[in-house]
This record gives sequence, C-alpha cells and structure tokens, in this order.
Amino acid sequence: MSFKPKVALAQDFLLQLARLPVSVHSKVMKWAIQFQADPTSSGINYENINGAKDSNLKSVRLDKDWRGIVFKPSKGDVYVLLYVDHHDDAYRWAENRKLTINPVTGAMQMVTLEHVVEQEAEAGAPEQPVPYYAAPPQSVEPVAAPLYGELSDTELMSLGVPEELLSAVRKIGSEEALDALQSRLPAEAYEGLFLVAAGDSVNQVLQARETRVDQAIDTSDFAAALATAESQSRFVVVDDDEAMLAIMNAPLAQWRVFLHPTQNKLARGDRSGPVRVLGGAGTGKTVLAMHRAKWLAENRALGGKKVLFTTFTRNLALDIEENLKTLCSADTMSRIEVKNLDAWVGGFMRARKLEHRIVYDRKQDGALQAWQSALATKDATLDVPDSFYSDELEQVVLAQGLTTLDQYRTARRIGRGVILSRAKRDAVWPVFEEYRGQLASRKLKEVDDAYREIGEMIATEQGSELGYAAIVIDETQDFGPQALKLLRAMIAHGPNDLFFVGDGHQRIYSRNRAAMSRCGIDIRGRSRKLYLNYRTTDEIRRQAVALLEGCEIDDLDDGHDESKRYKSLSHGPAPEVRKTSGLEEASQAAIGFIQQWRSAQAENESLSFCVVSYSEKSRDALGQQLQAAGIASVPITAQSNHADARNVVHLATMHRAKGLEFDCVIVVAPENYLGPAEETAGQRRLLYVALTRAKRGALLLQV
Repeated sequence: MSFKPKVALAQDFLLQLARLPVSVHSKVMKWAIQFQADPTSSGINYENINGAKDSNLKSVRLDKDWRGIVFKPSKGDVYVLLYVDHHDDAYRWAENRKLTINPVTGAMQMVTLEHVVEQEAEAGAPEQPVPYYAAPPQSVEPVAAPLYGELSDTELMSLGVPEELLSAVRKIGSEEALDALQSRLPAEAYEGLFLVAAGDSVNQVLQARETRVDQAIDTSDFAAALATAESQSRFVVVDDDEAMLAIMNAPLAQWRVFLHPTQNKLARGDRSGPVRVLGGAGTGKTVLAMHRAKWLAENRALGGKKVLFTTFTRNLALDIEENLKTLCSADTMSRIEVKNLDAWVGGFMRARKLEHRIVYDRKQDGALQAWQSALATKDATLDVPDSFYSDELEQVVLAQGLTTLDQYRTARRIGRGVILSRAKRDAVWPVFEEYRGQLASRKLKEVDDAYREIGEMIATEQGSELGYAAIVIDETQDFGPQALKLLRAMIAHGPNDLFFVGDGHQRIYSRNRAAMSRCGIDIRGRSRKLYLNYRTTDEIRRQAVALLEGCEIDDLDDGHDESKRYKSLSHGPAPEVRKTSGLEEASQAAIGFIQQWRSAQAENESLSFCVVSYSEKSRDALGQQLQAAGIASVPITAQSNHADARNVVHLATMHRAKGLEFDCVIVVAPENYLGPAEETAGQRRLLYVALTRAKRGALLLQV
C-alpha cells in the first residue's frame, strides 16, 4: 500500500508569495498545486544548489527567471515549499540555510548559517559555516557577563534554541544582543530566552508552555517533527488542492495559518474546566480565542450543540464573525454562534416573551425620568451629592446583584471612599428601591439586573439546556460580576466549558471590575499567559506601557498583573507625544503625520490609518478637517468598522477602536488625561488601548 507524501508550506514561502507580482503569483500557484498533488512526479526537476549547507534543499524551475526552493529529504516522505524568488536571489537565500530538528523539543527549525573566513587560515582551506550572530559593538565598556552561561546545552535547546545557534546564544550579554539575534531565532526560543533573562527559570517556562522534553527524538523524522506545536508555528501541512488554494489565495494574515506554540497548545485539546488566558495588547488573544472556537466546533460540538463566541461590544462581535468565516469552513461556522452578550440577552428575552427593555444609558428618556424620581426621595439629612447615588448604584448595588436592604447592609464597599454606617445605608437604600420600581412601571431594566435575573432563571430551570458545547469569551476584562455569573449559568460545569481571554491593562469600563472566583468560575491550574506582541513595535509598546505607570493592573481574579515580561517582535520609530493648542492644531499635526507616512510607503503598499479621539464630537470635527485637506475619512460606529474601506483614514472614539488594528494611529486626547496616575487611571487605560491599535507608527496629541 502506497502513502501520499506529506507537503507543507513554510511561513517564509507565504510571506514571499504575498510580495510577488500578479503574473508570477498565478504561475507559482499553478506550480504549487501540481507539486502538492505529487511532489515525487518525474515532471518536477529538482536541482542541487552548489555550496548549500543543506543537501536536502533543492531548486525547482518555475520559468527562465523564477525558482522555488524546496526541502526534498534524502529519506522520508515530507516535502516543504520554503521560498520563491528570482533565480540568483533564491539560490542566495538557500545557500546558508538548513532545515533541522531540535534534538530536545523535536521541533522542525529553519536555521541561518553564515561563512566566516579565518584571517590566518591556510590558502585553499574550506570555509566553515558558523551560526549567525551580531558582532558586539565597539566600545570601551567592559564586556557584559553572558546571560545564559549557567544553562546547559539541553536547557537552551529545551527553550527552542537550535543546536546550531548554541554558541551564538552563549555570547549574549544583554537584552540588546538578544534582540540582535532575534531574526535568526525561532519565536519560542526568543521568548524563552527573554523570559529567563527576566527572571523565570527554564522549568517555569516549560511548564507554562506545557512542553515535554523527556522524549527520545529522531532527528531524521521530519513527519513526526511537523506534528509538534512548535513546528506548526512556522509550517502548515496541506492535505489537498482545496486547502492549498485557500491558504495561498487568502490575503496575507499570519494568524489564519500560524500560531505561536503556546497559542497552538491552548487552542487544541481538552481542558478539565474553565481556562483564563491573559496577554497584553497585540499578543494574539483574540486570534487564540478564534482558533479555540474552531477546534471546539470541529471536535466537541456534537449532537446539534454549538460553540458560543461572545465579546463585549457589537462591532467587535461583527469583526470576529467575519474573521472566523475566513478561518472556518461553512460546516464549522454552522456550529459557531458569534454574538456580543447584550445581543444574546436581548434575544433570550424576546424568545421568552419578556417585555422589558434594557437600560444602557441612565441619562436618557424613561430611565432619566425614573432616576430623577428616585433622587427626589433621598434623605435630605445625608450630606452626599447626587453623583454618590449613581456611583453607589453601579459599583455596589448592581455589580453585586443586591436586591434587599439586608443584603445592602452587609455588602462590601471597598474603594468607595465614603464610609456608611448601618443607619446611613438604611437611609440610602430607598433611592435604589424607588428607582427599580420606577423602571419596572416603564417596563425597563438595568443591564446588570437583566444579567442577574436571566442567570437565576437559567439556574433554577431544572434541566434547562441552551445547546452550547462550550463558550469562548473575548475581552473578559470588560465584563462585570453579573455578566460573568450569567456566563457561568449558561453552560454546565465540565470539560471545555468556558474559555476566557483578557487583559487588565485594557479595562476601560472600571465599574465592571470582577473577580472570576467570586463569580463561581474556578480557573485554578488552568491560567496561562501570552507574552509576545505580534502587532505593535516595541517602541510603541513601551510608550503605551509607560502611560500606565502607577496604575494598578489586575489579573481578572483578585490578583495583580505586570508588564515587564511582555515583548514585541518588531521595531520601528518611537511614537511622538506632542502638545497642541486645540483640535485645529491637532488636525494639522495629524494631516502632516498621515502625509509623511504615505509619501514614504512602498510602491503597491496601502497603509491603514486611524485617528482615535476622546469623543464623537471631537472625532467628527477632526474628520471635517481631514476632508477639507482632501483626505477621505470614514467613522467607525457601533454598526460597522468599515474594515473593507481602502485608501481612507478611519475615525474612532477610544472605546470604538478597541479590538481593531491599523498600520498607523493618531491619538487625540485632552491634556488632563495624563494627570496624576491615581486620579486618571481610567483615562490612561483608554490611551493605552488607543495607542496599541498601531502596528508601525503612532502619534499622541494632547489638546
């Protein structure tokens, strides 16, 4: 019985494919389909590459000028499309590269080697390949002690360091030297080395990754190597023409195909209960959540059940649904329901013929009338402003689901600033009771009360079945206690039930701060963290993190998070922070920034831009200034983020920009947003969110 050889695509191949002229792209596509069908065909003329360090790397002729570089093993049945370029450039790329298997992790790794010619070598002596590493800078400063001098070769390789790069890694004496070697290291090796330099032990890194290093590895078995999560972060196996075309025809979006090893492991396989994944902006939390939903839908959504993917806002849910459609087959999508939680609650209420409408803004219409009527009943002897009652309602009564005076008398009020005796609580409570009564008479209900009541309804209905095999939750930091309790009630306790991703740095709705354990969600032993930022340059990331200095960052479960172990993979210009006299001067600065980046963009490159402002009014004013300067713009609203719009500048408020990304971002904010950290934590988090929407360039304007 004959077996079809296994064909894989390398990340470098897809990156290069996206850069090819249209005429060449179609030619490569046609050849790749034929190659996938039978890489052993006599019609494929493999040619040796003179001087190549890896004899398994072959050249394949596409036409008189273009060549493909292919890994063709001397034994085994794995073939890998590695690269495509002009004849000379393709050969040059291949000469000093070697496809190897890490002898400790079993991962397939592409290693770059370079020639070093010894000055005093005998004439005619062969050049020896050595691992590439950046030369140390010329300096009179003493040479730093090696960062990894205490680690054994096995420990370094267990972090993902290729055997061929051990000597280069041992020379690293600073974070800057590590960054200089980054482009030659697999992502997991770079991350592991960074975490060790930051203070983690090798065992801590491996445990967090769930990496086994106790297995015997056959360094010639490339088929087994391809099965590892590490290999799948840079190589994708294609089983048929349809899969090949889907990957090669899709716009270049790395997340659709490649996942970091940690993401890959978290996305797949069974979990014994709720999982929480933390990660700073740009670390791929939403990407991971989408891949998790896909795996669950394909493997655990059985018997007509579905996977619910929920998030906080409607436009984020719409964006996620569109991205899932590019990631999943129609059959898989039929088993995934994407809906923000408020929309889900609204649908549940309609299905149950519950007539109440939900209040999202207490300052409008019937809700405003109800609130004013409630305030008219307040005890005049209490020396507290009206704003106290509003904050107390949101942060204590609604957040904790208090429905009786007895509950309010014993409620926790940490952080409220005003101490209330039992007598004062007794005097305050009638306002909240009156407000709820006024709402009920108008068939209105606060959203937190709706969450609580629906959660209780589901929990008390014996045998109630909503039809979900699993629930995946994005932007967890924006959900309050009653929302988390509702999510817990929506699915029975069990394997794969709840999967949360979030980031306390991006908590922009401070009243929604919640501890998962207090909401019946036990994540002990199932908490993980993502460290590598794939979106934002390290310069932008550092500026954004600096804005949060002095602000407390929680881990969504009554603990604390920190930023020192986050790291970006890309670099670029540091964002400029500039003060302006008002919106008109800010708009001129934004126009100049946009024109500068557009003039510098490469041919056939179309950069995406977004101006992020602090209010809808300021957003629209800035848009008018852009239009007057001949720069087309489009606002992002709750209904649409206009993801398909091209050659326009997007306009957004800081809340609406959440979850999106652009090449360049201009953030416009009032100067008082950067006041004392203890007073402006909420505003600073908004700035953090806005600034980290940028992938390449950013400008922060204070007005």
